[in-house]
Amino acid sequence: MGAQVSAGGEQGAAESAPKGASRAGRDLRAAITVGVGLGAVILVSLFTIRQLFVPVVAVAVAVSMYELAGALRRGAGINVTMVPALLGGQAVVWLAWPYERGGMLTAFVVTLLVCLIWRLKDGSEGYLRDVTASVFTVAYVAMFASFAVMLVAPEDGVYRVLAFLIGVVLSDTGGYAAGVFFGRHPMAPKISPKKSWEGFAGSLAAGMIGGALTVGLMLDGQWWQGVLFGAALVVTATTGDLVESLIKRDLGIKDMGTLLPGHGGLMDRMDSLLPSAVVAWLLLDLFVPA
Repeated sequence: MGAQVSAGGEQGAAESAPKGASRAGRDLRAAITVGVGLGAVILVSLFTIRQLFVPVVAVAVAVSMYELAGALRRGAGINVTMVPALLGGQAVVWLAWPYERGGMLTAFVVTLLVCLIWRLKDGSEGYLRDVTASVFTVAYVAMFASFAVMLVAPEDGVYRVLAFLIGVVLSDTGGYAAGVFFGRHPMAPKISPKKSWEGFAGSLAAGMIGGALTVGLMLDGQWWQGVLFGAALVVTATTGDLVESLIKRDLGIKDMGTLLPGHGGLMDRMDSLLPSAVVAWLLLDLFVPA
């Protein structure tokens, strides 16, 4: 994700990177191909029957929860209660369209109760650890993703989702470009050494311009609302990326999975989208109520 440092001390790493890798250390060709493919799936769902966006989100949530649970098991021996967590996560997503926050919250609370009960059969050792991880997995992935579902529910929901996605993509792209060419000052060296303040500035510039255009042109909002919207998405997208980097460092793993060439796992692409979906829904509901 955005804000990449690629100067000076990174030269040696770049020289040893695999063939086809970019200066930032990943296979850019594969990453772009996969990114375009994922984007195409989302756009087809939005511009055919917008309700199809819900199963797209539901599948992404199921895969991401499975990857996160696998990472927790591999890295720390934590066992997420997979059956109730996965089923509960799906309930959270699917109930977000017709019942919005009420349905989402009800499904989450019921899932929490079932996880508490389900884990009883494995005894007391690691009980609190496993239940806590189960609740975290449902909240972090399914609850956050359900806000994207609520974005698409109104009549202009397609444009709300597009404003959200464009903002996150521009944050990533602007930060990546600025970081690769101008990155000199690490933003969070202990968490993500390749992130730079120059890259973050590039993310902000791209995100605010994109927000002003999407909110102003697609949603009939004010340009300054779009600027605030874009800036907020950049902050949450960057924070989401840093949070997942910290989780992976804590677990001692490089990627959440291997499903997507050039990206890692699907969860490695969801990191910036998940918290941004929450903020996108909150701000658009405030600025341009449906």
